Amino acid sequence: MQSLQDKIIIVTGASSGIGERIAHHVANQGGFPVLLARRASKLKEIVQQLPGASAWYACDIADLEAIRETFARIRSEYGPPDALINNAGFGIFESVSDTPMNAFQSMFDVNVLGLIQCVKEVLPDMITKQYGHIINIASQAGKISTPKSSGYAATKHAVIGFTNSLRMEVKDHHIQVTGVNLGPVRTNFFDTADPEGAYQSSVERYMLDPDVVAKRIVQSLFTSKREVNMPGWMNVGAKLYQLMPGLMEVMLRNQFSKK
Repeated sequence: MQSLQDKIIIVTGASSGIGERIAHHVANQGGFPVLLARRASKLKEIVQQLPGASAWYACDIADLEAIRETFARIRSEYGPPDALINNAGFGIFESVSDTPMNAFQSMFDVNVLGLIQCVKEVLPDMITKQYGHIINIASQAGKISTPKSSGYAATKHAVIGFTNSLRMEVKDHHIQVTGVNLGPVRTNFFDTADPEGAYQSSVERYMLDPDVVAKRIVQSLFTSKREVNMPGWMNVGAKLYQLMPGLMEVMLRNQFSKK
């Protein structure tokens, strides 16, 4: 990993969970984290706890115009960012028939379109500098689809496809692009995804520590790491699923249906 000293690193979804811990790890290594999320009060609280310099902006990643305005302010006040970590996202775990259309729309607005808009805001400067790193946090759900996660899985399939294409597009500009595919992480993600707690209780023993995840992501900054996959055993399962989807769906039917 290249030194993070004075590197401007934008982190979306930084008011809690993985994003908050990423901000701490960046700051602890001398970087300049710029925190984005909707909750201004929470961002203020986090920034006060960080060592060194940092900044925060209240920004709804579902609002494309708000993204444009916020990134313009960041460039004006601090200069072009060196890295972008697209962490903002959410899911709703319901069957297709029970999920209202506006819920699908909301997931795509944040998880896909908001992510793409953030990338488009940083790309011109990174191409000019011939330097930068974009990290998009997708999910193992983008590799292994399961019942009651159709909308969320669709958004993460889209993020993986977008990330892989983007990586090839910007390679000659010396811009690194990393995809992060995670299993369940112990964060407030499940407050929205699984409000009754049934799925969360069934996967409790597999849940990742958000601080461990954040440390791993920050370690990949300014490296040529193509993907970060956690936990490792789940990524092995994803590869087997790609080779033998029908068989894996039969073998793991009970596990897949725990939502």
